[in-house]
Amino acid sequence: MTPYLRDPAAIYQRSFEIIRAEADFSALPEDAEPVATRIIHACGMPEIAADLRISPDFVSAAKASLAAGRPVLVDAEMVRHGIIGKDITVLCTLNDARARELGISAGNTRSAAAVQLWRDHLDGAIAVIGNAPTALFALLEMIDEGAAKPAAIVGFPVGFVGAAESKEALHANPRGIPYATLLGRKGGSAMAASVINALTRGAQ
Repeated sequence: MTPYLRDPAAIYQRSFEIIRAEADFSALPEDAEPVATRIIHACGMPEIAADLRISPDFVSAAKASLAAGRPVLVDAEMVRHGIIGKDITVLCTLNDARARELGISAGNTRSAAAVQLWRDHLDGAIAVIGNAPTALFALLEMIDEGAAKPAAIVGFPVGFVGAAESKEALHANPRGIPYATLLGRKGGSAMAASVINALTRGAQ
């Protein structure tokens, strides 16, 4: 049997030591390093640090939102289940019965339609997209149409169709909203959830 590290705290500590040794965080805001560390920990790829884009005001804005008790709005149940904090209101509308009908009537995905159901909760919240590019596009469109702005956007949709484009749209024009995203095709629920976990737990 191969010897392996068993202590959970020691595993976390060693993992973060390896990440800090292998990843280059020099292009990121200093207070975003715990966020970047958690994202890399979620995927095992230190090289993605080069494609992370975290605005200078993201950490402070997102933490203020959480401290004020504003909700975290997520596009997928996998994101919701990945968020560790117990004192956080996490809202996922993907399985709301109205989402499917809205999607059909609009000729769009259920994920995009579910974002429309965030409208009454959006002001000052944290919007987290960890799965569907159409959800991120829909969020940006809704804001452009006059919806209230969230305190911050976490944009980590994944895939081959629209993922890179939706994140580039956020990065190119964040609408004055603090944001964190990963350019390119990579992303996913674990990475998106890790951002919120970093804000509440740091990289300890």
